[in-house]
Amino acid sequence: MAIDRTFQFGEDHLTASIALGMAHGSIKGILTDECLQHVNASHQRVQRIVEKGDTVYGINTGFGPLCSTRISKEDTKILQSNILKSHSVGVGDPISTELAKIMLILKIHALAKGFSGIAETTLQRMLWHLENDAIPVVPSQGSVGASGDLAPLSHLFLPLIGLGKVAYNGKIIPTEELFQKTGLQPLELGPKEGLALINGTQFIAAHGVMVVHKLQYCLRHADIIGAMMLEGLQGSMKPFFEELHQLRPFKGNQHVAGRIRTLLQGSEILEDHIDCERVQDPYSLRCMPQVHGASRNAWLHLKELLEIELNSVTDNPVIINDELTISGGNFHGQPLAMALDYAALAASEIGNISDRRIYLALEGNSPGVPKLLMNDTGINSGYMILQYTSAALASENKSLCFPASADSIPTSLGQEDHVSMGSISGRKALNIIENVEKILAIELLTSAQAFEYRKPLKSGVLLDEIHTFLRTKVAFAENDRVFADDIEKGIEIIQNREIIDLVDRVMDEKQLKWNAPHLDEFETY
Repeated sequence: MAIDRTFQFGEDHLTASIALGMAHGSIKGILTDECLQHVNASHQRVQRIVEKGDTVYGINTGFGPLCSTRISKEDTKILQSNILKSHSVGVGDPISTELAKIMLILKIHALAKGFSGIAETTLQRMLWHLENDAIPVVPSQGSVGASGDLAPLSHLFLPLIGLGKVAYNGKIIPTEELFQKTGLQPLELGPKEGLALINGTQFIAAHGVMVVHKLQYCLRHADIIGAMMLEGLQGSMKPFFEELHQLRPFKGNQHVAGRIRTLLQGSEILEDHIDCERVQDPYSLRCMPQVHGASRNAWLHLKELLEIELNSVTDNPVIINDELTISGGNFHGQPLAMALDYAALAASEIGNISDRRIYLALEGNSPGVPKLLMNDTGINSGYMILQYTSAALASENKSLCFPASADSIPTSLGQEDHVSMGSISGRKALNIIENVEKILAIELLTSAQAFEYRKPLKSGVLLDEIHTFLRTKVAFAENDRVFADDIEKGIEIIQNREIIDLVDRVMDEKQLKWNAPHLDEFETY
C-alpha cells in the first residue's frame, strides 16, 4: 500500500483512523529529532535519580506490593528484564496481528511524549518491529486493566529482550529465530524501562480503536438497511421529518433521521402509500432515529474519550521534570472501560432492533408482502428460520452486555485494590459487534426480499442501486434453498462494506449530499 502521509510520534494528534492507517501501511510513523530530544532528556532524568540514590517507585524499588523493597544500583537493570518475564502470564488465543500492531503504535506514541524515561534505542527497536512487520504475539486474556494492561504489554515487549514470539512473513516464529534472520540482538533495558513498557492502557485502547472503527460501519449499515426495510414494508416517512427531531434535538437522532430522509429521497414507493389508512408503524420502523441515534450518541462518547486516551501518558511513575516524579494512577483503565461497556450496549441494541425488523417482515401484515417473504409457503418455509439465527445472535449479545467495569477483584496483595476489567470490556464489545454484523446481513437479505415485492415501483436512487447490486450476489428466493450460503454472502458484503462504498460512489456520481446534521462528528474518527 502506498504511503499517503507521515505521522510524528509524540508530537502529532493521534486518532483512531490514523492508528488504523499506520497499522495498514498507508501512514508512516516517524520519530523526529525534537521528539528524541524530549525522550533522551527524560531518560537522563532517570539516570540521575539512580546516581543520586533517591527512592523512586519502579526505578530502584520493587513493583506493586514490593514497592518498599529497595533495589541496588547494580540490580536495577535485572529488575527491568525480570518484570517483563514475570508479568508475561497471558492465556487464551492470541489477539489479531492487527490489534497487536495497533497496541505497538499506541505505545510508541505514548512513550515518545518524553515523560517515561525510555531509552532512544528501545524506542527505535519498537519502531523497527512496526516498520518491518515483526509483530509480537499477545494472548487475549490476563489483564484486569489496573496498572494498565500488564500481561498483554509484557508479551508485546518480550521480543525486545529476545523472548516471546512474533508474527513475521506470514508465520509465527520464536523471537530467537527472528534475530537469526535479521541479525538483531536482545536489548539490555535500563532503569524504569521495563515498567514504562508494561504500564499503560494500550490493550484496552487498541480494542477501543477497533470498536470505534467497526461500530461506526455497523451504524451506517443499520440506517441503510433499515431504510430498505421501511420501503419494503411501506412504512411512513413522517417519523423522520426534521420538524419532529428539532423538538428533541439529540445529535444522533437528528443525524439518523436525516440519513434516512436522504436515502428515501424521490421514492415512488413512499408516494404510492402516502394516503394509506395506517396510522402508526411498529417501533422498530418509526423509532429508528431514537434507537439508532442513541447508539450513535454512545459511539460519539467513546470516540471523544478514546481520542483523549490515545494522546495521553498512561504509564507510571511519570517523570515530569528534574524535581518531580509522580507515582499516580494514569494507567487505570476505568475511563475507557466504562465507555466500552456503553458502546457494547449500543452495538447490541442495533442488533436487537434489527432482529425485530426481520421478524416484522415475516409476519405478512404489510400489503403486497407475503407471510415469511415467499408466496408458496407450506411446502416452503421461506425466511422463517433466518430469524431464528438473528434471535440467537441477539440473545447472545444480551448475555454479553453485563458491564465488565462493574466488577473489581483486588490484585497485587491489595495494592491494586480496585481494577477496571477494561480489557474484558473491549473484547466483549468486539464480540458483540461481530454478531451485529451477522444480524445486519440477515436483515439485508430479508429487506431486499420484501423490497422486491414493491416492483415495478422505484425507491430512491440509492436504495435502488443497492438492491440491484445485491441481486448480483444473492438471487430473489422463490423457493427454499440453503440459506446459510445467502447469509455468508450477506456477511461478506457487510464486512467488506460494499454497500457503503456503493452509496458513496453513487452520491458522488449524482452529486448528492447527506441531508443529515452533525455529519463531521459522526462520519469521522
